[in-house]
Amino acid sequence: MTATLDATHDPALRSWVPGADGHADFPIQNLPFGVFAPPGEAAPRGGVAIGRHILDLAAALRAGLFEGALRDAAAAAATAPLNGFLALGAGPRRALRQRLSAILAAGSADQPRAAPCLHDAADCTLHLPARIGDYTDFYVGIHHATNVGRVFRPDNPLLPNYRHVPIGYHGRASSVRVSGTDVRRPRGQLKAPDAAAPRFAPCERLDYELELGVWVGPGNELGAPVPVSGAGAHIAGFCLLNDWSARDIQAWEYQPLGPFLAKSFGTTISAWVVTPEALAPFRMSQPPRPEGDPAPLPHLLDAADQAGGALDIALEVLILTPRMREQGLPPHRLARSGSRHMYWTVAQMLAHHTSNGCNLNPGDLLGTGTLSAPEAEGLGSLLESTQGGRVPVALPGGETRRFLEDGDEIILRARACRAGAAPIGFGECRARILPA
Repeated sequence: MTATLDATHDPALRSWVPGADGHADFPIQNLPFGVFAPPGEAAPRGGVAIGRHILDLAAALRAGLFEGALRDAAAAAATAPLNGFLALGAGPRRALRQRLSAILAAGSADQPRAAPCLHDAADCTLHLPARIGDYTDFYVGIHHATNVGRVFRPDNPLLPNYRHVPIGYHGRASSVRVSGTDVRRPRGQLKAPDAAAPRFAPCERLDYELELGVWVGPGNELGAPVPVSGAGAHIAGFCLLNDWSARDIQAWEYQPLGPFLAKSFGTTISAWVVTPEALAPFRMSQPPRPEGDPAPLPHLLDAADQAGGALDIALEVLILTPRMREQGLPPHRLARSGSRHMYWTVAQMLAHHTSNGCNLNPGDLLGTGTLSAPEAEGLGSLLESTQGGRVPVALPGGETRRFLEDGDEIILRARACRAGAAPIGFGECRARILPA
């Protein structure tokens, strides 16, 4: 996960694409990969986000903008889903990104051939970037883990294993959906503490979780663990991830084997694969562990990863209720947090996942778990901010929420911003709740 900077990161770099310079998410310094369908066409293909536009890589190939090995990499990135491109690894991905930067830079001689390959993003349909074979959700946000533990175990909120091992569970890949797809309120077994037996009913304590997603690139063979020092070679990119949670279903079913139907009904991710290369300027050292916490075991510890394996990305979650839409109100921010609150790095997550010999494949998806900040305004779920539903959250227009109601829309956003670098974002991760 080394942070190698080159000309593509120059904050002074400008693009000839209208609206790209200073774009909140997709300036020329970002260039994330994704899958889209142009207006009037059903077949999805690969593209690159640049400002308010998408560069159609299939059209760019036909225009002769790539040669040699770059043509092979561009052909893989033009093919939906992007699993084959993710499998190529950092070398071809970095070279293709550098070529794309040169094509889209102000003054490029390639502008006449590239301009017809652009589509207005607002007119396009976005799809999942890759075919997700497996999805694993971790629990590396220590403030979230502590807050949730305090709700259920006031005297012992953080279990002893948390500081020794990156906790995770296997999620349901089949129900991962791209941003903009509605989420149906799940039904399940609910049991109140004073009830004699459970009942089957729509979830009453529906919640969101503010997370980052990690796309796996080249996989590893079954039985061949990946060390922390080599984990970066297997990470292809990042996205936003909302791991919707039915807290009442979860409370009844999770013992002794953990999350099941409370999580498997839906997970929403943002549409674009933000590459490790684009995030290179926003690397940081892993924050030191609190005094008294144990050091990671040797197989989870690497000096270079501790020195530069963490990410400085601001995260926020907003809500837009039906009444707010009727009143013409903008989305209301519920929380603002950041990736700096990860107790374990992404490399440690991947290394732990494979430490028993488990094989990962291109297009597998990892979630960080909810990334809450220590402050009250940085809590990444309603379970935390309402103290288990006891204290409602106040919204504009006189509304309150303990948990989500039908018609509510949750929006996740991210922004990487640091002095001396052009800020970049991820695009939105949003979905609206439909009735059960």
